Amino acid sequence: MVLIRYSPPYDWPLIFGWLRARAIEGVEVVSESDYRRDGVIVRHDAAQNALNVPRKFAARARRLFDVDADPRLIRAAFAKDKLLAPRLRKRPGVRVPGAWDPFELAIRAIVGQQISVAGARTILGRIASATGFIPERLADVTLDGMPRRRAETIRLLARAVVAHDGLPSDLTSIPGIGPWTAQYIAMRLGDADAFPAGDLILRRNAGNLTERELLRRAEAWRPFRAYGAMLLWTTPA
Repeated sequence: MVLIRYSPPYDWPLIFGWLRARAIEGVEVVSESDYRRDGVIVRHDAAQNALNVPRKFAARARRLFDVDADPRLIRAAFAKDKLLAPRLRKRPGVRVPGAWDPFELAIRAIVGQQISVAGARTILGRIASATGFIPERLADVTLDGMPRRRAETIRLLARAVVAHDGLPSDLTSIPGIGPWTAQYIAMRLGDADAFPAGDLILRRNAGNLTERELLRRAEAWRPFRAYGAMLLWTTPA
């Protein structure tokens, strides 16, 4: 076991709540202080400001819980912003939930397009049971319960992952993956400046801006636009 330390403050209720709401049955279990899957337990040690995790899975846990974020830099970037500063005062330990596995995260993002979190969990549970999120199995699988084009996008992505031995560098080259999905995947995989500007909730919470207006507004948040997105998604003004 190793301790992975983080810089406080850290909003653990936000992260554990986010992960718990999206936990896939049969794959992962999330409590108020630990994350479990495949016999692995990642436990929050509040007394030491650290995660306790098996050494073999340290890199996955580090990415999943965004422990390398520096709240001082985020605070400095947003301190004078009229839109984000009030939200940051309410949630000074904001983090971006990451991913245990990049391919699994990409499948989650595709499945979650334009459906509820609960609906996505149901479909993802079926996919996990049938394929284990193994790209070779998903490449030609029949996926019920979702639009045909979305199912085909998943198969095309799986084939690309097999061919490239990982996610392709340009996800939008896969039919059915647009800028929103690509940016969402990027922010969940650790790109602190990724920003899904077309998101309807972001646009509404930013003051009913158009996508172009929100992109201009978010220029001031670089290089931490992903954290700006989390604040807009999760925190009332």
